Amino acid sequence: MNLTDFSSSALSLLPPLLALGLAIATRRVLLSLGMGIVLGTLLLADFSLGTSAQYLFDVVAGLFVAEGSINSWNMSILAFLVLLGMITALLSLSGGTRAFANWAQSRIKSKRGAKLLAAFLGVFIFVDDYFNSLAVGAVSRPVTDRFHVSRAKLAYILDSTAAPMCVITPASSWGAYIITVIGSILVAHGVTDYTPLGAFVTMIPMNFYAIFALLLVFAVIWFQLDIGPMRQFEYQAKKGSRLGDESDNCADLCDDLGIEESEHGTVSDLVLPIVVLVVATISAMLYTGAQALAGDDVSFSVLGAFENTDVGMSLLMGGAAGLIVALAMTIKQGIGAPAISKTLWVGAKSMFGAILILLFAWSIGHIIGDLQTGKYLSSLVQGNMPSELLPVVLFSLAAVMAFATGTSWGTFGIMLPIAGDLAAATEISLMLPMLSAVLAGAVFGDHCSPISDTTILSSTGARCGHIDHVSTQLPYAIGGALVSAVGFLVLGFTASLWLAFAATTLAFVALCFALLWLKKRPCKAMA
Repeated sequence: MNLTDFSSSALSLLPPLLALGLAIATRRVLLSLGMGIVLGTLLLADFSLGTSAQYLFDVVAGLFVAEGSINSWNMSILAFLVLLGMITALLSLSGGTRAFANWAQSRIKSKRGAKLLAAFLGVFIFVDDYFNSLAVGAVSRPVTDRFHVSRAKLAYILDSTAAPMCVITPASSWGAYIITVIGSILVAHGVTDYTPLGAFVTMIPMNFYAIFALLLVFAVIWFQLDIGPMRQFEYQAKKGSRLGDESDNCADLCDDLGIEESEHGTVSDLVLPIVVLVVATISAMLYTGAQALAGDDVSFSVLGAFENTDVGMSLLMGGAAGLIVALAMTIKQGIGAPAISKTLWVGAKSMFGAILILLFAWSIGHIIGDLQTGKYLSSLVQGNMPSELLPVVLFSLAAVMAFATGTSWGTFGIMLPIAGDLAAATEISLMLPMLSAVLAGAVFGDHCSPISDTTILSSTGARCGHIDHVSTQLPYAIGGALVSAVGFLVLGFTASLWLAFAATTLAFVALCFALLWLKKRPCKAMA
């Protein structure tokens, strides 16, 4: 099928901008994504209705079938969502959710402690951002609900600990992918001072957005820096209203799903399935990675296994193991098959909304790829520009690209090689700072984008309205980006990591004081 080439046209920006603008203005995610999909399809088909229909059919079919077989990546992610919905529902039916919330309440004495629990879990479960958002959300939600933490705040904590941790951790699906891309860039430009892993580790303290986004989460929790829409959600949650939840009349997960909890549940009924889920997922990642290494006749290593792992299949295997254990814990209490069957269906059904949004997001992501929006945006930076400004410019461009396309990984794939080429052509000593700027900008743009799958799954994990999550996280993400921009400016002009990190730290302190000041301003919702 012949598609119109928009790689050098600003028209490639129209579909993502339409989808993003409508999502923010109308708060109707599916309608907004659908309009962006239709516009992108018409542009690519030069407004031929027949060609548009055929192209759109191919895009939708490609979500389920690729190259004559099942699209294993997409189907694995969707199946994992269904399995996690079932597990979460079973944890409620067995009484494990209530027991864990009661146990945590006896040890966690404050709202701050409940939020810190979610943040620390987000930091320590770093193998994959999808898994982080969904699993940590399932564990933390009963506790944060009990202490009247808004679902919007939980979604922010999930989202702002998931990707930032994954992008600076070598032993994660993100880290392994980035190391692979960096390795090819170093080889292409004859850089022998670093191994790919060594370059990645050196870049960790240069990834200012990831580091200071994580620090900002803890500052927001500790000092209760609730500003903008987040302040209103927190105020309503404190009053007992579930503003921002997927269901506005619910006090907790069981009310959300209409499940009658067992009175005999124990903490182990929740903890054991989740532990099995985590351990089985990590084990599956190592196993599928080892299988890939063996197929290539390469000796096993942990980093190599993570680099070659099948994340989707690993999540599916881990989810199946967790579901089996959750079923066993429920059956152990003598709960009958009719109640279990009903609960499994209710749990699966609770994920259908998220699955539909994800399918729409994948569709518009494919269309944006065919429009070559990323290629057009990347062309904007390839001109005459002082090398000192390149880190902050690349940070900004990667952010815009990830925001418009909804994918940080896609942005990595496009922008990291461009950053390498620019460094080689201008100032080779800025190679790692420029690569770090791309990583940081991509995570920032991903955090802000309503069409990002990570953003969608964070709101799903928290059971928060999707646009509510986007609007409440945005002020914090922008604050973290401004702080990071200071660091990349200093890094570009001084080539000193320590001066840049010190400047970023000072900017971060200033941001916290600014948030404290904004916190003290009157809020209409609290009048």
